[in-house]
Amino acid sequence: MLAFDSAPPPPTTELSITKPSRGHESYIALVWRRLRRSWTGMAGLVLVVLLLLMAIFADFFAPMDPKATDVGFAPPQVMSFHDKDGNFVFQPRVYALSDSEELDPVTFQPIVGIDYDNPRLLGFFVKGAEYRLLGLIPANRHFFGSTDGQPVHFLGTDKFGRDVLSRAIIGSRISLMIALTVVAIVTVIGTTVGMVSGYFGGTFDVWLQRFVELVLAFPQLPLYLALTSLIPVTAPTNVFLAFVIAVMSALGWAQMSREVRGKTLALARIDYVRAAMAVGATDTRIIMQHIFPNVMSHVIVAVTLHIPSVVLLESFLGFLGFAVKPPLISWGLMLQDTATYSVIGSYPWILSPVGFVLVTVFAFNALGDGLRDAVDPY
Repeated sequence: MLAFDSAPPPPTTELSITKPSRGHESYIALVWRRLRRSWTGMAGLVLVVLLLLMAIFADFFAPMDPKATDVGFAPPQVMSFHDKDGNFVFQPRVYALSDSEELDPVTFQPIVGIDYDNPRLLGFFVKGAEYRLLGLIPANRHFFGSTDGQPVHFLGTDKFGRDVLSRAIIGSRISLMIALTVVAIVTVIGTTVGMVSGYFGGTFDVWLQRFVELVLAFPQLPLYLALTSLIPVTAPTNVFLAFVIAVMSALGWAQMSREVRGKTLALARIDYVRAAMAVGATDTRIIMQHIFPNVMSHVIVAVTLHIPSVVLLESFLGFLGFAVKPPLISWGLMLQDTATYSVIGSYPWILSPVGFVLVTVFAFNALGDGLRDAVDPY
């Protein structure tokens, strides 16, 4: 008999299934992962967080009482790490200006010079003017200032001798509050009107859009000035501030509604929306469950880009005296001191609130651009 050697079975190839390193990522995780790659978007996010913290804890970050008076139009005090002999020291200090014993040969006025003999030492978490943290907790600690409680003016003083830096930090609370409140009202009204108009369409959409076009046709700046001038000057501060917010909101929602309406018109023709209509879903459920989540990405980007425009508008109206009245403090109200060229030329540090406005506008615009790029692929 012939013995036939049976051929060995072919080797089995085991298929290795590699599991994905990442699990299922949510929409927010996808947007955040893409936003982190944008350095401008992250820079804007960091600045926005710092601005909000500064506004919330403004009394803590302000080195002085914004209502305390000192020498009018005092120049900014520069922080130094050297003593009067020029030796390096670890603890920073500032040197105040004082009148010397020498007289000017022309005006016979005392010559103002730097007082090197009485330095004001600086430190963190120092004691200063008393305030209420978040309006509730009594406190007297400040983030940075002089250790002995002496006045320090890092950005100089205004015509009444009030510290410009402290007033700018406290003013951020009012300016950002106005911007965030106006944008919140504009977003709610504009998003609701835009979704309802784009979803129902027909005659309702035609007449509603004619009203929106009527609002958009008004010249906004003259209308702002006319409406804000209707309220009496003797009205309480809270009433005047509420009226300004109402005027800005009434004239700002129309553009948001047109943008949301355009997105809704495209979404209303998608298959899953038509399928929801076919199975008998209510209009409210379709709008809230299918259309609203899909327009939120556009709304979030529009909000971050609309806040800087409101900050600029408040600053402009405050400069003209139509936004905030004393004793409240805002960046626009502080810019009223720059109304004359002589003041700007002689005391340029009065323009310091412009720097806060520019940083705020850049922060929200950078964050808006980063969010727009992050939500586009999804």
